[in-house]
Amino acid sequence: MNSPAVVVAERAEEQSSSASSFQEKWGDRLNPLVVKEVRQGLRTRVFWVCFGLMLVACVVLSLIAFVETRDAAFTQHGQGFFLAYFTCLSVVHFIVIPYSAYRSLARERDDETWVLLVLTGLGPRKILRGKMTSFLVQAGLYASAVGPFLLFSYYLNGISLPTILLVLGLGGAWLLFLTVVAVCAATLADGRMGRALIHFAVLGALAVGWGSVMISTGVWMESGSRLLHWDDVAKSVAFSLVWMFAEAWLLFEVAVSRLSLSTENYTQGPRRAVVGQMGIALVGGLLLWWNSGFESDVAEIFGVIGALHLGLVCLFVATDVDGQARALRPATRFYSLFRPGALRGFRLTVLLLVGWCAVWLGIEWAWDDGLTKTLIGRMMTVVMPAYVLLYLSLGIVVGRMGSSDRLSSPAAVRVLIGVLVGLGSGVPPLVAAFLGLDTAHVDLNLLNPVVGMNLFSSTDYDDGMSRALMSWRHVGIVVAVSLIMAFLADRVLSAREKWAHRS
Repeated sequence: MNSPAVVVAERAEEQSSSASSFQEKWGDRLNPLVVKEVRQGLRTRVFWVCFGLMLVACVVLSLIAFVETRDAAFTQHGQGFFLAYFTCLSVVHFIVIPYSAYRSLARERDDETWVLLVLTGLGPRKILRGKMTSFLVQAGLYASAVGPFLLFSYYLNGISLPTILLVLGLGGAWLLFLTVVAVCAATLADGRMGRALIHFAVLGALAVGWGSVMISTGVWMESGSRLLHWDDVAKSVAFSLVWMFAEAWLLFEVAVSRLSLSTENYTQGPRRAVVGQMGIALVGGLLLWWNSGFESDVAEIFGVIGALHLGLVCLFVATDVDGQARALRPATRFYSLFRPGALRGFRLTVLLLVGWCAVWLGIEWAWDDGLTKTLIGRMMTVVMPAYVLLYLSLGIVVGRMGSSDRLSSPAAVRVLIGVLVGLGSGVPPLVAAFLGLDTAHVDLNLLNPVVGMNLFSSTDYDDGMSRALMSWRHVGIVVAVSLIMAFLADRVLSAREKWAHRS
């Protein structure tokens, strides 16, 4: 029989071994890049300068608040001072942190040290996740320093605690979104000239985003909290959070795919994110449509805006490189739409556009009230995806039919699609003006994506009755042309993929 001392020693040894195994397990799970980036970030001069200036500004504001409220019996300065404290924090959170994340990844690519990170075996996903986490940790340090001052504004009266928590929650989500945008932007350009352009674009976008957020925050705190009910506020907050997290998910997957090898299934993440986004948007739209009392306007808005968003996103999905690596071909089937290749990306685009249009058109048709605006809404729900498909297909046919690899590259085809959209929007009105016709002539602007959408949303008055300016015959022409172009684009991409595999 063991003595009590031996029993205590055995239990202590078991506890120490379990603690060490717990530490080893979580130490393995913890991304080592987080520790490295946090240590490196805390040693930089930028961190300590920003941290010190932010604290000094908050202390000065607190002294001013003390002087203004010392002799007053009842004051309501909390809202103004909270906005001042939040401004100090927002400069760091919405400009310094995202820009530092962008520079960190861009420096890895400029100095060609990215290969060394890849050789560690972490992979692009873990590396990007580690870099983002490290900068979010630094943002948490900034927030912990300003947190007491933000809470101090509550005791100055004039602002409620739920408002403070709401602004800080949305600010945290916006910080995450901006950090993902900056990291994704650092992966876009390969040449030094392109990186310089993206550098200035990131700086401009961060400055504009910071100004917009501060103006909207000030306006909402001044008047929005009185004009909006809590139900409207809850809907707006939920919509903002879902939109930011959905877009951040897609941009993060795009960044991972940009840094992956061509022998990997690098398109699986972004294309799954696109499908997931549309699924989330569909569920959210159906909930809003049901909550609005089955209004057809909600279905029309989601049908048109969703198709436009799909066009912007699938501009990159449908213009991937031709073919795929030899290692990926054996497991590729005709239904493998998430695998690399422009052909599979284009077919996924067509499937998403047709499915999105069918869902919302079916809803609008089932709840038809016979009004002219409902007819217009149904036509616009069909025409917007048709325009998107038409110009995507036209750009692919024109860009990929040639034999030049440079002109048929993904970047060149994307630029070509933008040029075709500009020509399709500007040339028909010029031709109509040259011929002495109305610049919004129906026949000349039927395939115009800008004027055409305006025509499909217009009404005409006949004998005092309003009727739609366009008819389903015009819709049929646009849809037929877009389907013909989509078939030609599919055949061109199929031929180019076979040629790429043979060569």
